[in-house]
Amino acid sequence: MKFFHLSDLHIGKQLYGYNLREDQDHILGEVISYAEKLRPDAVVIAGDIYDRSVPSGEAVRVFDDFLTRLSTLRPVIPVLVISGNHDSAQRLDYASRLLGSHQIYIAGRGPQDAGEHLQKVTLTDRWGEVHFYLMPFLKPGYVRGLSGGELPEDYTAAVRTVLSREEMDASARNVLVSHQFYTGTGVEPATCDSEILNVGGIDNVDISAVSGFDYVALGHLHGAQRVGQDHIRYCGTLLKYSVSESGQEKALHVVELKEKGSPAAVETFPLHPLRDVRKVRGRLADVISAEKEEGRDDYVSVTLTDEEALYRPKEQLENVFHHILEIRTDNERTRRALELSEEEAGIQDPLQAFAGFFHEMQGRELSEKERRIVEKAYIRARGDGQ
Repeated sequence: MKFFHLSDLHIGKQLYGYNLREDQDHILGEVISYAEKLRPDAVVIAGDIYDRSVPSGEAVRVFDDFLTRLSTLRPVIPVLVISGNHDSAQRLDYASRLLGSHQIYIAGRGPQDAGEHLQKVTLTDRWGEVHFYLMPFLKPGYVRGLSGGELPEDYTAAVRTVLSREEMDASARNVLVSHQFYTGTGVEPATCDSEILNVGGIDNVDISAVSGFDYVALGHLHGAQRVGQDHIRYCGTLLKYSVSESGQEKALHVVELKEKGSPAAVETFPLHPLRDVRKVRGRLADVISAEKEEGRDDYVSVTLTDEEALYRPKEQLENVFHHILEIRTDNERTRRALELSEEEAGIQDPLQAFAGFFHEMQGRELSEKERRIVEKAYIRARGDGQ
C-alpha cells in the first residue's frame, strides 16, 4: 500500500499580505504530476485544508480544482481528508457523502455522541486490508458526550477516549490520520512561527496514545519530522509559510506499507515552488550586487547591517526584489538602542503586572477584595507565607 502523506495546505493563506494562490496552484499541480508518475493507492491529507474556517471563494476553487484533477487519473486514487484546527468541520463536511461515492472521503467532524465512531476507510492490496482511521482535530470538550458527560482531563485523554471505542483489528494494518500537537517523553517537536500552539504545551498529546498503529499520518506542524518513533510522522507543508521556515527543505512524503509487521517505509520527493522564501543579510550594496536574476521573484526577508545611515534603502531594494516580506536593521546602533530600552523597562512588580493585565482584559481596576486574593495567591506561590 503506497500513499501520499500531505497536510497543512493552508489554501487561501497570505504571506505578509502577498496572495499565494498562484504558488499554491503550482505546488498542488506538482503533486498531481507526482501522482501521475508514482500512481499511489491513496492520497491522505491530514488537516488544515484551508487557512481560515470561512475560506474565500478563490480558496475553495483552488481545492476543488485539485480534487477534480486528481479524480481524473486512472485507476481512481482514493483521497482521504480530515479537518484541522484552521478548518470549519461543518463546511468541510459539506457534500461528504456524495464525494465518498467518488472515493473522496472527508471527515470534518469527529464522533461526539455515544453512537458515533471515527470514519474508517478500508483499502486492499496484495497483503490484505489496510484500515485508515480518520480523526479530525479535537479538543477535550468535543468528546464529552463519549465519556458520560465527563470532560477528559487533557488532550491525551481525549484522544484515548476516541480511540478506545474503535474495535481495531490488530492483525491488520492500521493507519491513523490525525491533526494534533503530538509529543513523546523527552521529545519536543520543532515548531515555527506560522503554527499556533497553546502556551505551555497544554494541547499536546502523548504519542503513547497512538503508538499501536502501523503508521500515524500527522498534520499541524509545518516542519517534516518524526515524533519519538519512525512510524509517527509530520510530513510538513508543501510550501514555506513563514520566514522561520526559510531553512527547511519541503518535500512530498510517500509512505509504503508492506506485509503486517514490516516497518513503514517513507520516501521523500523534491518539490519545486514557484517562489522560494529566503533570508538575505548584509550591507545594502553587497545585498544588491550579489542578487541573481533568477531569485528576484522570491519572497525575501532582508536584514541590513550597514552602520551608516542609508538613502532610501526600501526603494533601492524594491528595484531588485519583487516580493519583500520585511526589512530589518542589525548593527551596533540598533543593538545598543535595544539594550538601553530593556534597561529602562526594568522588571515590573508581579502584582503590578497582573493588575495591568487585568485592567487590559476587563476594562476596570481590581477591587480591594480581588487585590487581596491576588496578593495571597502570590505569597503562597512565592512560598514565604501561608
